[in-house]
Amino acid sequence: MIPELGNFALALACCLAAAQAVLLLLGAERRDARLMAMAPGLAFGQLIAIATSFAALAWSNAISDFSVQNVAAFSQSQAPLFYKLTGTWGNHDGSILLWCLVLAICGATVGAFGANLPATLRARVIGVMGAVAAGFLLFALTASNPFTRLSPPPMQGQGMNPLLQDPALAIHPPILYLGYVGFSVPFAFAIAALLERRVDAAWGRWVRPWALTSWCFLTCGIALGSWWAYYDLGWGGFWFWDPVENSSLLPWLTGTALLHSAIVVEKRESLKVWSVLLAIVTFSLSLSGTFLTRSGILNSVHAFAVAPTRGLFILALLGLVIVPSLLLFAFRAPILAPAGLFAPVSREGAIVLNNILLCSIAAVVFTGTLYPPFAALVAGEQLSVGAPFFNSTVLPLAIPLVLAMSLGPTLSWKRAALFPALLRLWWVALAAAAVGIIVALGWHGLAALGFAGSTWLILGAIRDIAARVRLFRLPLSESLSRLAGVPLGAIGAAIAHAGLGVTIAGISGMTFAAQRVVFLHPGQATDFAGYHWALTALDHVPGPDFNAEVATLPASRDGRIVAVLHPADHTFPVQGTDVTDTAIRTNLVVDLYTALGAVHDGGAEVRLRYDPLAPWIWLGALVMAAGGGLSLADRRLRVGAPARRPSLPSPPGGGRRPARAAG
Repeated sequence: MIPELGNFALALACCLAAAQAVLLLLGAERRDARLMAMAPGLAFGQLIAIATSFAALAWSNAISDFSVQNVAAFSQSQAPLFYKLTGTWGNHDGSILLWCLVLAICGATVGAFGANLPATLRARVIGVMGAVAAGFLLFALTASNPFTRLSPPPMQGQGMNPLLQDPALAIHPPILYLGYVGFSVPFAFAIAALLERRVDAAWGRWVRPWALTSWCFLTCGIALGSWWAYYDLGWGGFWFWDPVENSSLLPWLTGTALLHSAIVVEKRESLKVWSVLLAIVTFSLSLSGTFLTRSGILNSVHAFAVAPTRGLFILALLGLVIVPSLLLFAFRAPILAPAGLFAPVSREGAIVLNNILLCSIAAVVFTGTLYPPFAALVAGEQLSVGAPFFNSTVLPLAIPLVLAMSLGPTLSWKRAALFPALLRLWWVALAAAAVGIIVALGWHGLAALGFAGSTWLILGAIRDIAARVRLFRLPLSESLSRLAGVPLGAIGAAIAHAGLGVTIAGISGMTFAAQRVVFLHPGQATDFAGYHWALTALDHVPGPDFNAEVATLPASRDGRIVAVLHPADHTFPVQGTDVTDTAIRTNLVVDLYTALGAVHDGGAEVRLRYDPLAPWIWLGALVMAAGGGLSLADRRLRVGAPARRPSLPSPPGGGRRPARAAG
């Protein structure tokens, strides 16, 4: 009965989404106040319906209802309850339902907090989101229904992919989707602006919080996925330029560009066309990532293996969203003339340069990711594009990007002088050069470049805040009092820039990583990276739905035990799969990393790694997201831009027209 309720709620949500699209867009076009007033109600109705459907699927997983095909294929009764519940979205059908749920949450949030929006704009935004939701809900109903019954039901389910039975990866999809789908709101604002033929400072101020929120979630989602790959797959790497990893990086790059260009729209009413295009492209890349991971085109440990018909459906849906959006942009963009002009050397100019570099990196990653499947489809050639290509093409673009990130905040708006701005950064540049030279003396050229860039970003962020409070120019107490008056948005931006510097330092530190693979029997030991590693025990430990071989591996230095690590190898009998469970000891500066390989003849293959600064990779990502969160707390992002009143008529007898007032 519960699955039927979920299926009915899914169908109801599809109908409400279609009504949301048709009625609201029609009402906005006709300026019908009654139709436009239905926007919040329809958005909340759709949310309630999808939430009911999602809860029904979660309940079916929790009670192991194997009469539901989705539950039988991706769950089992012996699995812990946590993984039963997270298994709701750990498969293709459930993940599409989660996508629809997040999209409905975004629409309802606009309805709840969009009361200060013009009625036509709010109606168009929620109507566009309803149209996107209707397409995905129709896909969920027809080609990817999670409530399909199975008769007769099996006694036991096949179980979730063991690789996905991990706490970090269990919460990874919801956080990542909040980023992916969250960019549907800036996309809807962009389409609504094109329909209304108007983009102004208020539009930039309305879009920024949504783009910033989505960017924060996407940053955390990517970091969680990278962390999972590092500690769960047993390879010891954090980024492999995997096609699915790239598909999440692409909207992050263009979303970062959107964040910065929206600032210029708000402050200078410039970059309107660029911002609207970035909003469309960012959400289009989010949709493209959904298609690539579910069409079977890409081979990846992250990808869903699905039938080609589902891929064709998503491709058609992708075309119905992207093609009309770009056509509308092509016709309406010329009327979005910029109101504010600026010189190339200015803060706006630095933002434009950064955006060009970010989009260039995105273009390189997009080409490298899609060229192999395209070549296979057209020419039948099997090509592989890996890390060497991406590293050699992205690095030359990343260097000027990092340089401009610290230089931009020193420039004034509209027009600036380059040389005085460089002088303000003299000690930052000196420190970055010193760090780079010291590291380069150890014959690590790329690491030297990375540490120099990291120092440049971190100290540049500190200099920005220090200059705002006039540190060392005023008494310390007065500088601290001035700090309270610095906008949270400015502090958050500096923290986010510094966070990227921390991540770059972590990546650079990994160039000094060392690794050894040895075969040990209990009682044997080896010396590696200045530590003495001993295998003292190898135990067989049964689990709820797996069997495990667990090693006890103390690591000592100078006769003192530093850590006792327990790497394991899990065997899942139902799936017939082995999964490595790594053991990592970290002090947030160095990771001692161990993974258990093949176990035979009374011994085990052990992978030992020494990873300097590895934790900084993900710590930096959290700092970036924290900076974005702090910026969201800025009151300026919660208050709409003042609307401009129509200009007053000229007074009788000529004379000057009164200045336009802000309402």
